[in-house]
Amino acid sequence: MLLAICHHSLPAWPLNLILAQLVGANLVLFATYKVVLYPYLLSPLRHLPRLKGGYPLINHALLTFQRPLGDRLLNVHKTVPNNGIILFRGFFNSESLILTSTATLADILVAHPYDFEKPRPGAEFLSRVLGKGLIVVEGDLHKFQRKNIMPSFSFRSIKNLYPIFWSKSVALTERISTETFGVSPTVDGSGAVTGYVDVNFWSSKVTLDMIGIAGLGRDFNVLSNFDDELVEHYDFITDPSSIQNRILFGLWMAGLKSFAKVFLRSHDQNLTRRTNQLRIICKNLIMEKKQSLKAGSEGSKDLLSTLLESNMFSDDDLVDQLLTFLAAGHETTSSTFIWVVYLLSIHKDIQLQLREEIRANIPHNPEANAEFDLAETLESLPLLNAVCNETLRLYPTVPLTSRVAARDTTICDAHIPKGTRIFMSPWAINRSPDLWGADSEEFKPERWIDEKTGKPNKTGGATNNYCVMTFLHGPRSCIGQGFAKGELRALVAAFIGAFDIELENPSYVPVPSGIVTTKPHDGMPLKIKRVGEWASTIIWK
Repeated sequence: MLLAICHHSLPAWPLNLILAQLVGANLVLFATYKVVLYPYLLSPLRHLPRLKGGYPLINHALLTFQRPLGDRLLNVHKTVPNNGIILFRGFFNSESLILTSTATLADILVAHPYDFEKPRPGAEFLSRVLGKGLIVVEGDLHKFQRKNIMPSFSFRSIKNLYPIFWSKSVALTERISTETFGVSPTVDGSGAVTGYVDVNFWSSKVTLDMIGIAGLGRDFNVLSNFDDELVEHYDFITDPSSIQNRILFGLWMAGLKSFAKVFLRSHDQNLTRRTNQLRIICKNLIMEKKQSLKAGSEGSKDLLSTLLESNMFSDDDLVDQLLTFLAAGHETTSSTFIWVVYLLSIHKDIQLQLREEIRANIPHNPEANAEFDLAETLESLPLLNAVCNETLRLYPTVPLTSRVAARDTTICDAHIPKGTRIFMSPWAINRSPDLWGADSEEFKPERWIDEKTGKPNKTGGATNNYCVMTFLHGPRSCIGQGFAKGELRALVAAFIGAFDIELENPSYVPVPSGIVTTKPHDGMPLKIKRVGEWASTIIWK
């Protein structure tokens, strides 16, 4: 009774104040533990070499967002002494790791790859565009998908696609010639026919055409149809100059999805609308293909036909795979082709040697000669392959990727707690002077040509495969790398065989940009000259 009287006689505000003080004290203790005690005294990572400095509260949190992606990490590789792992801290001393050695990369990618998963916020964002396909899924589902998709990317399957790659590459030169030179071409002082073109405009169109035929057995013909719905959607999604795209992706990666949907509501809704339309397009393509197969239509063994005949995927699963293949497949080659063109435009001596090699080994119309092996020729030309491989080294399509430890594990005997974020930068590894020497950032295609035999080599002179991280390694490596390299060889051979190129503005320095993949922020404007009849029966008369 006395307690009840006392309870009712006390004003309410002291209890609220005490509660607030207790909550505040707990927050202070928690913050002290998270910001001071754990990272500096208790963390199993505290003894690792650490990136020092940074800003108050956020430390080096912006390190993995600064453009071009991977460039700052390359500087970290160079300046922080380490044994393959570097610790850096982000918001409120949260801990992340950077892998710098081939041994640590091999451990995480091959030794126990399923101990590490892609960060969930980034995977959720990518799944909007790629669906729940091979790039996004984890664990047993990833193993299932990879096992059943792998046969479509066999050596023999890729070899059979080279005629498609070549015909579309030649179609590209024809379209550029028609659009650039027109009826009244500009003649320079030497009498050469010249014109100007932004190759960035064309690169994604030709690779979508290639993917259409090779992946779905359908010619989208976007080289001629500039208003194609598919192109419009992907141009919006992959626009390297879009600030809204970068902010939206950054907010998702930071776990601020709800905030992003409010702060960038219109842009987010537009992205959702476009990705929904892409799913509808893919569903329609699947229905068309099913009808075609029922009718007994014969044609090339495209990816979609192979997946349908396997009977291992539902229609929704097939949509996810098509979204992954369409987006990732065309974007990788598209961006790399732009960088090849850039590098050759500023290295005219290498461009000239490459053109001579191409025109000396590939006939005017290779498809007309049944005995000519186009695939074998393109894969064996030393300088062509060297230029492509060196560009893939210097400008990896995905310059930065990350993983999160799905459980307590190790990397080269270093204990890694569950939830630790790990960053791997193909850009930094591919340009590391420790792995490639003092000229690691120079364009030197000769690295990829064997000095004794004069034939292409597969290492670029590096000590092991992990010195090149463009396609990663192990079960999470890019399943379509053979496809992408085949496309790239054909595109470069046809384009350089047909045109002499240089930068429209000789002082132009492209800035790598983009959300996940890397393209020049302001495109790739070129001055081109026709170099005589060779690549087509229509042009160069």
